[in-house]
Amino acid sequence: MPAFRPLLLAIACLAMAPIAQAQHLRIAMKAAVDSADPHLTFTPNRNVQLHVFETLLTQDATLRAQPGLAESWRAVDPLTWEFRLREGVFFHDGSPLTADDVAFSIRRAQAAQGPRTYASAVRNITGIEVVDQRRLIVRTGVPTPLQPHYLVAIAILSERAATDAADADFNGGRAAIGTGPYRWIRWTPNQDVLLERSANWRGSAEPWARVTFRFIPNDSARVAALLAGDADVIDTVPSGLHERIRAHAQTQLVSGDSVFTHYFYLDSMSAQIPNATSADGQPLPQNPLRDRRVRQAMTHAINRVALAERAMEGGATPAGQVAAAGFSGHDPDLGVPAYDPALSRRLLAEAGYPQGFNLTIHCTLDRFAGDARTCQSIGQMLTAIGIRTAIEALPMPVYLRRSATLTPAGAPELSAHLSIFGSSSGLASEGLTSLVRTVNAARAHGGWNRSRYSHPALDRLLDLADGTFDDAEREAATRRAVRFAVDDQALLPIFFMRSSWGLRRSLTLTPRGDQYTMATETRLAQ
Repeated sequence: MPAFRPLLLAIACLAMAPIAQAQHLRIAMKAAVDSADPHLTFTPNRNVQLHVFETLLTQDATLRAQPGLAESWRAVDPLTWEFRLREGVFFHDGSPLTADDVAFSIRRAQAAQGPRTYASAVRNITGIEVVDQRRLIVRTGVPTPLQPHYLVAIAILSERAATDAADADFNGGRAAIGTGPYRWIRWTPNQDVLLERSANWRGSAEPWARVTFRFIPNDSARVAALLAGDADVIDTVPSGLHERIRAHAQTQLVSGDSVFTHYFYLDSMSAQIPNATSADGQPLPQNPLRDRRVRQAMTHAINRVALAERAMEGGATPAGQVAAAGFSGHDPDLGVPAYDPALSRRLLAEAGYPQGFNLTIHCTLDRFAGDARTCQSIGQMLTAIGIRTAIEALPMPVYLRRSATLTPAGAPELSAHLSIFGSSSGLASEGLTSLVRTVNAARAHGGWNRSRYSHPALDRLLDLADGTFDDAEREAATRRAVRFAVDDQALLPIFFMRSSWGLRRSLTLTPRGDQYTMATETRLAQ
């Protein structure tokens, strides 16, 4: 028996080599990064960028705000906030963090153009004053009780490195200079991002000298990479593959609740839409989605329980509102809409469509496990009530571009489409502001309002929530806004996403409500 011990020891060392010897953590992600600029929104981008860039306030795993680069903050008056920065913070190039860098970063976020910005987080800021190198005054045009919480979205950049920087400067690393525990080393589009441990990090040294985020959109391939030892952690594990991970001697599954909600977005504003035709294929003279009864018919045609259990294979919870239990804005009195195809057919007939109509719906095919399958299932459910549905499942970059495009007549190019959304602040009011508040570029409202929905009553409810300092009163106002949006079918919540990760048994990982896979929260098991 002793003769075999060296061989057994060698095998054990080989099994641990990728982590223990190289200190190289390999994370496989479903969705690919498409930019290194942290002031452009996209969840996979932000997941990786949070290792490199920090924010004034950060969030724990349940999205509660915590001190970040700001060690403290206070409301001087309803229109004025003071932030005090931590001492001893340095950028990756060795230069110290100053209040000037923070002021530059907030102004840059305000000036960002296009549909994918964090402008809503800084929409009320009217002035920034640098008191000294550790103190900053932020002034707002209206009382903004949640302004510190909004700033969890704004990455703090080096003014020296990022001034006048173009996309190529961030993507190549020259401008991607942060204060986080890791440095941006290399991004290979559609392949991977490489980070290295920062020598200038103020905290305890991270256990991982290098972290690679590799992009593997195919779920089975991602799980296979974990089981083969080619990845240490994988995200977005679909329920149908959970057992493969649990059954393997060297891997484990970790799951948790998510802030992401899957929505059906409907263009109920345009007079005509490009994706609906009559039963005989002729253009419809009016947009059927403008009739509330049609939208009600659509919501009652959707069997959310079946979608959560079958299409998502148990990886989701049926939804009838914006936020899951435990998150901001959740209303325990709001139930899941009843699945009632007979009611749907009656509502369609009352709206003047007894023979139904044809509708093309769009969705993503690579944003999360089960997205295209869910889309196909919803199409079948709508077809069953007379809305004969064609499906176009799009790669995420194509979906992002087309969902932001308007026709020459001013209608959204996508009339009815499905995708997930989660507010980076974890606040339901911010989700509604992005998705269904009347588009107002000056106030950064409706940044993701791809259906161009607009209702003054909802806007007033969100104004009230935005301006209330008392936490309980603000929560009540948020719930009223949520109820209005749901009752008017401003958007149709379908289900809440659950998050699952696969990882080696030698590791521990903290599941996060924002679905981020953080190397900073992945450790060797004790």
